[in-house]
Amino acid sequence: MAPEQKSRLVGYLALALTVAIWSGWIVFTREAVTHTLPPIVIALLRMIAPAVLLAPIIWRAGIFPRGKIIPLIFCVIGAGAPFALLTVTSMKYAPSSDFAALAPGTMPILVAVISALFFKEQLGWMRALGFFFCAVGVFAIVGNSVLTANADANFGHALMLLAALIYAGYTIAFRRSGLTPIEATGIVAFWSLLILLPFGLFPTVELVRTGHLHEIIFQAVLQGVLSGLVALIAYSVGIERLGASKGAAFVALVPVVATLLAIPVLGEWPDIAGIVGVVMTSLGVLLASGIVGAQAKPGS
Repeated sequence: MAPEQKSRLVGYLALALTVAIWSGWIVFTREAVTHTLPPIVIALLRMIAPAVLLAPIIWRAGIFPRGKIIPLIFCVIGAGAPFALLTVTSMKYAPSSDFAALAPGTMPILVAVISALFFKEQLGWMRALGFFFCAVGVFAIVGNSVLTANADANFGHALMLLAALIYAGYTIAFRRSGLTPIEATGIVAFWSLLILLPFGLFPTVELVRTGHLHEIIFQAVLQGVLSGLVALIAYSVGIERLGASKGAAFVALVPVVATLLAIPVLGEWPDIAGIVGVVMTSLGVLLASGIVGAQAKPGS
């Protein structure tokens, strides 16, 4: 196999691993939060591995990196403890397919709107069309729960949308923080661990005492090691080997894979609104990634 082909194969395998981890994270987080583990414990477990394993990087960068305190605060809010608590709690009230569609469907729209309003970034008609499809998918899911007066789903959706909003703020803050993705992951995990530890330590110890150690270990690996570190590294490798547009396009598979995985694992069959939401947001993320226009350019 030629070196170029081998490099592309590694890129595709890395992106496939990323999609598998992110999809599994959605489904198994939903399974945990609706059965045995409270959101505060899952959020705490998500922060332990990155904070510990990335300690040397945190040490070099500093806990107040480059003196940019305001971007750091928004990074911790948007990708740290508040974000983790919102996302995990939302999955307690709404099914996996809803989260899989609403999170990736709403975040790019909010980032694009903020970037266009405050930083005058140009979207282009293809990306704008992608955001339109994302919006249709989001309205299909949210509108259905509103019309059917599903109080639990409405509350879950509200938390998901709020999580998407603060994550959009993180995306903008990260661009101006001067941090690398690994540095941001470690520093955000460090501060989030300090925030969550006083509230999550006792419930975690109590769960271990009552015989839930294997669930704690599984979620610690899933949340902190796989989703928090391995997926980030794999996604970075995929982008490096294949380009940002193809990497972003793979994210469009997450709603579909997570929805399909939730059927055998959780017994959650999406309704018509859920199917429309997943399909439209997946298509929207694909178009918003820019891969359609990039295909016409050599070497993209």
